[in-house]
Amino acid sequence: MESGIVLPSIHLAYTTLGQMNAAKDNVVWIFHALTANDDPADWWHGLVGEGCLFTPEKYFLICVNMPGSCYGSIGPTEINPENGLPYYHDFPWFTIKDMVKAYQLLQAYLGIERIKIGLGGSMGGQQLLEWAASEPNMFDYIIPIATNAKHSAWGIAFNTSQRMCIELDASWQEQHELAGINGLKVARSIALLSYRNHDTYHIKQQGVTTATASESIQHQVFKATTYQQYQGEKLAKRFNAFSYYALTKAMDSHDIGRGRQSVEAALAGITARTLTIGISSDLLFPVQEQAFLAKHIPNAQHVSIESLYGHDGFLLEFAQIERVIASFLSKEAR
Repeated sequence: MESGIVLPSIHLAYTTLGQMNAAKDNVVWIFHALTANDDPADWWHGLVGEGCLFTPEKYFLICVNMPGSCYGSIGPTEINPENGLPYYHDFPWFTIKDMVKAYQLLQAYLGIERIKIGLGGSMGGQQLLEWAASEPNMFDYIIPIATNAKHSAWGIAFNTSQRMCIELDASWQEQHELAGINGLKVARSIALLSYRNHDTYHIKQQGVTTATASESIQHQVFKATTYQQYQGEKLAKRFNAFSYYALTKAMDSHDIGRGRQSVEAALAGITARTLTIGISSDLLFPVQEQAFLAKHIPNAQHVSIESLYGHDGFLLEFAQIERVIASFLSKEAR
């Protein structure tokens, strides 16, 4: 690992859809974002699955649960072979580069010699770019969405504030899976502010949940308040603070220029045909970051799509994204 730590073993959870053809030229590798799992048909159901652009009838689709997550791959709640106890706070820091090295082991294990299309948004796009920079001949096409070549100070600040929420939870230093869970709820509410924007909240969360004429102001509950609380509770039911803490640190590590001459030089070395996609209202990964990718990756194309939903548009605007990608692949084929 980049830290110098050597793991005696590693396990990865992954989903495959469809079959690899005889020529082994129909592989599509999908990279998931921060808290998603390894089944892209579950969280990108408008883009991946039967009847979609990326259908298992045509492609061999693969998605791996990133190390540090809690959906099957090696993570903080797994057993540390050195002492027979869960890692918890001692889980080693996986950087984006470390994650890609882990995926390369799986790629070799599955007999995948070349990947036709690499596709990923947000943190998934960071992993895609790192892999394309480290192995320029691995991908025919890459499609990084709402992502960047180096995580910004703005993004690191958001992640740091979220980890501070977890650290300030009185239970955080305890040794059990629910440690820091209330801090995680607050962290997620902060994250939502970066995933959406002013207009999203103005349109979707305006007003109060109770609004009878007889009610006084002190008894009214704002929709925006219950929405933030709901999002925190929702994540806490399916995730844990240890994984969230580890994965946000991994995101902060992203810098494809590290160990190379520069970010620009690393991008210039990517040989895959590239389409970068940005979301017009994205506050966390603003469109200038995707335009920067397209400027420095040779012959890359860039498209910005309109969306009310900010950064989350990369998950929700699948119809627009599908049209853009289909047009790109069709032109490339011609």
